[in-house]
Amino acid sequence: MLTPYGLDIIESCLACKMRAEHIFCDLPPAALQGFETIKYATAYPKGAVLFVEGQMPRGIFVLCKGRVKLSICSTDGKTLILKIAEPGEVLGLSATVSGKAYELTAETVDPCQVNFVKREDFLRFLKEHSEACLRVAEQLSDKYNSACREIRALGLSHSAGEKLAKLLLEWSLRNGEAAKIEPRVKLALTHEEIAQMIGTSRETVTRLFADLKKRQIVQAKGSTLLIRNKAALKAMAVTQ
Repeated sequence: MLTPYGLDIIESCLACKMRAEHIFCDLPPAALQGFETIKYATAYPKGAVLFVEGQMPRGIFVLCKGRVKLSICSTDGKTLILKIAEPGEVLGLSATVSGKAYELTAETVDPCQVNFVKREDFLRFLKEHSEACLRVAEQLSDKYNSACREIRALGLSHSAGEKLAKLLLEWSLRNGEAAKIEPRVKLALTHEEIAQMIGTSRETVTRLFADLKKRQIVQAKGSTLLIRNKAALKAMAVTQ
C-alpha cells in the first residue's frame, strides 16, 4: 500500500522479507504472530517527532523503513545528535522497559514506516515470549556498546577533524562501501546536523569539508560524498 510519503507499507511482519536481517524482527513464528496482534503500522513524513526527551514512555517504536535522528538537548538549548537509527532498531526500548522518561528525542530524517506497540501490551508480550526477551536484551546490549563508542569518539578525539573523519568512515561501513577503494557516503544531514553529531559548529564542519575537498580526500557529487583517499581519511581518524 502506497502512502502520501511514497512508502510501500508492509502491513504484516509475517510477510516482511527484511525481518531476517534485523535482530528484533527475526522472532520465532509464535512470538512474531503475537507481536503482529499488538503493533500498529504507521507512516510518518520527514521531520516528524516520535517522542521527546523527558516524556513518559507510551511504548516502543520499531523502525521498519527510513531513518530517525536521536538527540539530546542541554538546558541552554544546545543539541547533540547521538546517532541516526536505521531500519530494524527499536526506539524507546529502555524507557518502555524501565518505566522512566524517554532519554532522547526521536525525529524522522526521511519518510518512515514505524510499528508502534503500547507499553502495557509490550510488557505483557515479553512475559509471554522468552525469545522476545532475549532479543530485547541483545538490543539493549547493542545500544550500550554503541553509547560507549560514541563517548569514546567524542571524549577522546583531539579535534573536530578527527571526529568528522571517524564519522565518515563509520557511515561508509554501514553502507557496505568500506571494502571499496573509493567508498561512497550518502549525506542526508545538513552541516548543522553533522556539527551536532560531533560536538562542534556548523562553520567548522563547512571549513573541514572544504579542506577535505581541497586536499582531494573527498569529492562531492550532489548529496553523495566520494571518499577518494581512504588512507588519508583513516590517518585523520587515528587518535594521537
